[in-house]
Amino acid sequence: MNSTFNFLSEKLRLVRLSHFRINILTEVNRMIKGRFSLALRFTGVWIILSSRAAASDVWHVEGDPKVIAQDIQFANGDVHLAGTVYFPKAGGDHLPAVVALHGASDSTRIAALYQHLREGLPAMGIAVLIYDRRGSGDSSGTLKGVDYETLADDAIAGQNALSKLPRIDPKKIGFWGLSQGGWLAVLAAGRSKNASFAISVSAPLVTPGQQMEFATANLLTVRGYSEEHVKQMLETRKAWTGYITGANSRDAAVDALRKAETQPWFKLAFMPRASELTTDPTHSSWRKEVNYDPVTAVRQVKIPLLFIYGGSDPWIPVAQSMQQLRFLMNQQHNIRYAVVPNANHEMMFVEKDTMTFGEGTMNAPQAPEYFMLMAAWLCQQIKK
Repeated sequence: MNSTFNFLSEKLRLVRLSHFRINILTEVNRMIKGRFSLALRFTGVWIILSSRAAASDVWHVEGDPKVIAQDIQFANGDVHLAGTVYFPKAGGDHLPAVVALHGASDSTRIAALYQHLREGLPAMGIAVLIYDRRGSGDSSGTLKGVDYETLADDAIAGQNALSKLPRIDPKKIGFWGLSQGGWLAVLAAGRSKNASFAISVSAPLVTPGQQMEFATANLLTVRGYSEEHVKQMLETRKAWTGYITGANSRDAAVDALRKAETQPWFKLAFMPRASELTTDPTHSSWRKEVNYDPVTAVRQVKIPLLFIYGGSDPWIPVAQSMQQLRFLMNQQHNIRYAVVPNANHEMMFVEKDTMTFGEGTMNAPQAPEYFMLMAAWLCQQIKK
């Protein structure tokens, strides 16, 4: 099975977006039979459904297969979470399922980022749960003071709720996440007692502190700031993070932030103003996150893991993450990874990435190879 996945991965690297409709049909129909043919439907249905609103009523027909949406409520401790399960209308029972975890910015189930999951996975005969993150949408609670482990446990609570639905196979439920959600998907896979698989997209194998240094340096650069500006920003970040983690005094952090906040690049640095600096760093969310080690989380997972990266991602150090994965693969045989050429953090093709950020700014992925790699790998897992 691994040879099939590797072969498919190599062949798909030859497929160009401009020839997607013709070449994918030819390649996939020739290489993939039976269950793997669902990979075509996974991408094809998404494209058809996304364009149906523009079709004239004269020739418009309903897409197939149809998707059923069922709202669901579940809880982790005293926090009540609200989500929607998307099923294929046909396909019977004993369905495999995926629980989607959130990136830092897309916190509700209606975000465009999750469109390919709610439309594509049911086309493959896979149900998917997408829920509102705690403190967002219809879910209660707050993110203040919440660590990654708690967010992973929210997803495990969703897994447990899914397992009780009559159409779901409780032995075939896995996790998916993009960016921070990729970290959480792996963490949930290690903490769950009976998860089946996990998919991590655009989540680096470095600490959040290292990732943000990489990202903010690139952000200032693409926005036209000089190397000296980047150096000033990184020094300020070091002073701020040092205070949060107990490495230096609050006075040092305040002094650095006051000097930096007058600079035009400060609004891009993801740091608080001096007046906003916490007086209680031990309870800071950033303190809980900054030194989180995703490699340790990977080592704790025994079920199959798939990592997918974009080859043109300015937000995370992909090369360093690949190096870590190659090292881990020599010790663990449950890991596979792939890099989608020219795709960015969101699995989009952007000629000039300006690194737009903020709530709801993530777009729906468009890279055909991402869809096909994930679909082929998922088919392998749900056949076991």
